[in-house]
Amino acid sequence: MSEALKELAELSKLLQLEKEEGLEQFKRLVQRLPLEERKDKGYTWYPLQVVKSGYTYGERAFVIVERNAAEEEPHHFRSGKVVNLYTRQPAVQHSERSGVIQFVDKNRMKVVLNSKDLPDWLGMGLIGVDLLFDETTFQEMEKALKKVQEAKKGRLAELRSILLGQQPPRFSPVNTPVEVPGLNPSQNSAVNHILSAQDVAVVHGPPGTGKTTTLVQAVKLLAQTENTILVTAPSNTAADLLTERLSDAGLEVTRIGNISRVDEAIISHTLEMKLSKHPEAKNIKKVKVQAAEARRKALRYKRSFGPEERAERRQLHQEANELSAWARQLEDRLIDQILDGSQVVTATLVGAGHELLGRLKFRTVVIDEAAQALEPAAWIPITRASRVVLAGDPFQLPPTVQSREAQKQGLDVTLIEKLLRRLPEVKLLDVQYRMNQAIMNFSNSRFYQNALRADESVRNHKLEITDSNPVAFIDTAGCGFEEKVQEKYQSRYNPEEFFILREHLYQLKEAFQDSVLPSIAIISPYREQVLHIQKAIEEDAGLAGLPLSVNTIDGFQGQERDVVYISLVRSNEKGEIGFLKDYRRMNVAMTRARKKLVVVGDSATIGNDGFYDAFLNYCEKEGVYQTAWEYMR
Repeated sequence: MSEALKELAELSKLLQLEKEEGLEQFKRLVQRLPLEERKDKGYTWYPLQVVKSGYTYGERAFVIVERNAAEEEPHHFRSGKVVNLYTRQPAVQHSERSGVIQFVDKNRMKVVLNSKDLPDWLGMGLIGVDLLFDETTFQEMEKALKKVQEAKKGRLAELRSILLGQQPPRFSPVNTPVEVPGLNPSQNSAVNHILSAQDVAVVHGPPGTGKTTTLVQAVKLLAQTENTILVTAPSNTAADLLTERLSDAGLEVTRIGNISRVDEAIISHTLEMKLSKHPEAKNIKKVKVQAAEARRKALRYKRSFGPEERAERRQLHQEANELSAWARQLEDRLIDQILDGSQVVTATLVGAGHELLGRLKFRTVVIDEAAQALEPAAWIPITRASRVVLAGDPFQLPPTVQSREAQKQGLDVTLIEKLLRRLPEVKLLDVQYRMNQAIMNFSNSRFYQNALRADESVRNHKLEITDSNPVAFIDTAGCGFEEKVQEKYQSRYNPEEFFILREHLYQLKEAFQDSVLPSIAIISPYREQVLHIQKAIEEDAGLAGLPLSVNTIDGFQGQERDVVYISLVRSNEKGEIGFLKDYRRMNVAMTRARKKLVVVGDSATIGNDGFYDAFLNYCEKEGVYQTAWEYMR
């Protein structure tokens, strides 16, 4: 067995470990809990009202449900998650239907069912939705790995050899390099690198360097010579963003699979919406209605049931089947038209395994945010194309791995990380357009070997107030601000730390007086701290009118604000920092601010860690280092 095949076999074993751990955690956290506890912990919505129901493409039924709860009440339901729609009505047969969440919007959820029929009990009430363990994602990853391992010859076998380091990638000579107006030299170099790649191209895009802008321009140029380009990302949110940006660039884009946003900018690009808006859609719907009516007549109860009734029922069933087949044929033809007319198809990595995409041949697949993708997931779209473009930053949020053993053996090492080591040439985007250089420089030295530089337009931009230093650390050491644990979710919070942060906010608001306030975000690694801060802000009239958002670091990735506060939370005598040990997560947090970064934390707790000790020293030398006592009244 070759080294490449051994590596893939090992990857399959690690994926199995992850699947087993995920299933065990699901059983422990969800499946074995009684209903009230599942509701309380956000794993069940119950009871629900049915807002709307109907049929999507492929005759799959959908249901939109709504719960009666406060909008900020936490839950674990997200676009793409597998769920179970059920009723607790007594004596109802077939009281469960599985499906996939298409979107969650506040207290509403759209579920596309894995069946062609809507359940009869939808109008009876006592309806709920449970989270299910998502085997589909693992099945798609396993299927892709198997396909890659079994490729004996052909393009996939060649790509396997190149991506696993057995053969060097090839590039066509560029006689006249493309110069895209508005792109800087490193971005244009990355675009030319993509255009000349025959096998694989890698673009390393640190925070604020215009990675998505660069990819969009590359895809726009590729679309001039290729029929349809497949553009993917690990999450629905990232796939939605790409859909919007590519459409804004004037490309005809079709979004396949689930969506995380429900605004018109995204929905209008979905295959589902394009099908419903097509002039032929009415004819297809008419045929489907006729098929359903024939099926209903066939199943109608009859008191006397003889040979004539049996023959009539057989004829109605045959008619229903023929009409359904005709509707499917018409719909398939229409889907082919829509996909063939698309310059770009967007999907998540798992969504790239969709059977509809098996009809298309892709010359190029683009994988954005590749550093957030488990390697087995990255192989799903790779099996669909003959050239691969990966873009991302391995020093930002890593993929989630639940199995400690699988993580220890390297499942969290992504394909783009391996390629950064294996390939003779990758393109680094080296000019960032977001941060004041003082905000950039700590991450620049810790993660990027000081290769980045701040563009002239942002290098020295600051808040136009007296306290304009771009970087500040407010130290709560010695104040007795011990962290607390929220037992239900096992998340941590620190109310007193927010009191200090709030005082800084008051001063910031006062400093601007009648001037236009800057955009502000408060972020924290801990969900419970976010919920605590959101509630405190709602109840504080003194903070009214501030353009302020509060989120977890993970939830805030990809966003930026003029001013960003980071609440570190951890404060204990043992010096335990838990979550904060993930320096990549902190790199994301520290690179969200444009003009001012304020970090609030306990130096006595975090200072024993080398990363945070270096950051404290950086603040003392290059920024402002304050004690929390200065903000205590």
